[in-house]
Amino acid sequence: MKYMFEAAKTLIEDAKKIVVVQAENPDGDSLGSSLALEEILGDLGKDVQLHCPVEIPKYLRYVSGWDRVVAEFNSQADLIIIVDTTAEILLSKSLEIPGVRHALESKQVLVIDHHISASTLSFENILLTQEAVSTSEVIYHLAEQAGWNINKQAAENLLIALMSDSRGLTTPSSTAESFYVAGKLTELGASNFAIEERRREFMKKAPEILEYKGQLIQRIEYFLDGKLALVHIPFEDIQEYSDKYNPSVLVLDEMRLVEGVEVAIAVKTYPDGKLTGKLLTNAPVAADIAGFFGGGGHLYAAGFRIYEEYDQSVREIINAVAKVLEAQND
Repeated sequence: MKYMFEAAKTLIEDAKKIVVVQAENPDGDSLGSSLALEEILGDLGKDVQLHCPVEIPKYLRYVSGWDRVVAEFNSQADLIIIVDTTAEILLSKSLEIPGVRHALESKQVLVIDHHISASTLSFENILLTQEAVSTSEVIYHLAEQAGWNINKQAAENLLIALMSDSRGLTTPSSTAESFYVAGKLTELGASNFAIEERRREFMKKAPEILEYKGQLIQRIEYFLDGKLALVHIPFEDIQEYSDKYNPSVLVLDEMRLVEGVEVAIAVKTYPDGKLTGKLLTNAPVAADIAGFFGGGGHLYAAGFRIYEEYDQSVREIINAVAKVLEAQND
């Protein structure tokens, strides 16, 4: 681990222009970690660009600085840092941008993630991974070991990321070290109370969104003797509601809390034949399920993207979940 931190430190300190990349499924950890890196590396005198190929969802806009994340990609950067994923399929939209694949294949690439899983990245990279509750926890340790300053805003961004992926330090992957890091970030000026106040304000829903949530709940289907809960979100719903509230976020947590459910999946379908899946699980199997489709993520949350007809995709999803759960119980 010390070698990995040293390699990451050298890459960053040798670079002048850096692009920090989030996958096409940004969440609180990827956004908070990216913004924290912008602060930390900015204090080191680096020119930092934050890239994500999709617009940051509205439910994440309580995070100060979200609007500095852009779809453009500076292919002239010396170093590319990918946060919170080692799955190439979740970088597909970025790879479609002219010049991006060449940049990834010809520049130095550092990947920072918080779980040890097989990488599907096809380009060379230095991998900084550590079993932790969030990518931000890994970044905190990197900055600490490197002797880099973590200013108040960076501390807030790191705490946002940590609390987001740990659901307020309540997930099974939360450890004593997670609580320690949260405490140190609080010492550095981060206020979880202030963060939560902003988050709750952005979590407020219009009456029509609550009505739509009821419709989604009625659509939930159960498979594998109730162990798998699945809801379909067609493109018409995405067009109508996603600008106001992410449809999958509305119901996934509650789906996972249904008695007997081990895996909750929201499936979105698009006109080009693309299907995306977002998973939350009660057992540490989310990344394994997503891996069947070339996706990836964390032990209890993951995502994937495939191009299949919906009914065929559902059959494949059911089979994948059954195999992973069976292996988990062996």
